[in-house]
Amino acid sequence: MATKKVILIIGIVAVCFASVTRADQGTATFYTPPYVPSSCYGNQDKGVLIAAASDAIWDNRRACGRRYSVRCIGGTNNTPNPCKSGSVVVTIVDYCPPGCRGTIDLSQEAFSQIANPDAGNVRIEYNQV
Repeated sequence: MATKKVILIIGIVAVCFASVTRADQGTATFYTPPYVPSSCYGNQDKGVLIAAASDAIWDNRRACGRRYSVRCIGGTNNTPNPCKSGSVVVTIVDYCPPGCRGTIDLSQEAFSQIANPDAGNVRIEYNQV
């Protein structure tokens, strides 16, 4: 009976670590309103917790409507401690064209939830939810 409990505990721990390691890393920038029109939804307003996908996740328009949890993990320039605790969930509504400075270009409101906007660009962990 004790062996089954140990195996169960090991399994639970392995699942927890697996979900943590699934996050990809990249960078986030932000853009400001107006947020419409967008590449995915034209003039349809999708709110403010939105983002534009770079080529890294655009997937030939299949990224439209995907939701990502994004968490700041550090700065990319001289802004000390730009990150705020927690994460934000955004919906991809637009395309960030070649030359985009981030993996995900967050709306200003979404970026502000995870980092100081003065940073302009931060390192992130992100995963599809």
